[in-house]
Amino acid sequence: MNAKEARVVFEKLRQRHCPTCPIPMNKQKREKKAPAYLTGIVNMLMEANSEGLPCDYDPRRLTTVTLNGAPLRTFARRVDGAFPSTVNPIAVWEIKEYYYTTTFGSRVADGVYETLLDGMEIEELREHEQVDVKHLLVVDAHYTWWDCGRSYLCRIIDMLHMGYVDEVLFGREVIDELPGIVKGWVALAQERGI
Repeated sequence: MNAKEARVVFEKLRQRHCPTCPIPMNKQKREKKAPAYLTGIVNMLMEANSEGLPCDYDPRRLTTVTLNGAPLRTFARRVDGAFPSTVNPIAVWEIKEYYYTTTFGSRVADGVYETLLDGMEIEELREHEQVDVKHLLVVDAHYTWWDCGRSYLCRIIDMLHMGYVDEVLFGREVIDELPGIVKGWVALAQERGI
């Protein structure tokens, strides 16, 4: 989607769900200042499908996995969201929305490599400690990825095939796919007695 299309989807979901979850603003200035549409869409769909379970929509701390109450691993970066929390999460996600980007610069490239780092840490945790944290990546901005950054788009697909992310959702896919993904996380939470 582009910003205009994302805004339409965002507004429809906001009217349908009347969310209580946080809807952050983008980092733009003046006439481009608006809700962070993709983040808002993700947050609303998380809230609508998490069956009242807690969710950290804006973690202000590093994600930590514990064993018997003691820290086992702490991730190097803050993620964009964690279900149900940043301590012993079932899932973490990252959102890369670049609707107002006019060139493919280092900020976008850095975002791809941040996802790779997170994925490598999650893989190491899975392989050495048998702790499975689901890792979701949501990206959007047709111009940024399809017109300017195809090589990095290919890198994202490589990360998916290499197991560094469990799911990648592109633009509108989030509307149809995220509810089912969240319901799977809810089932895992119920199995764990959360």
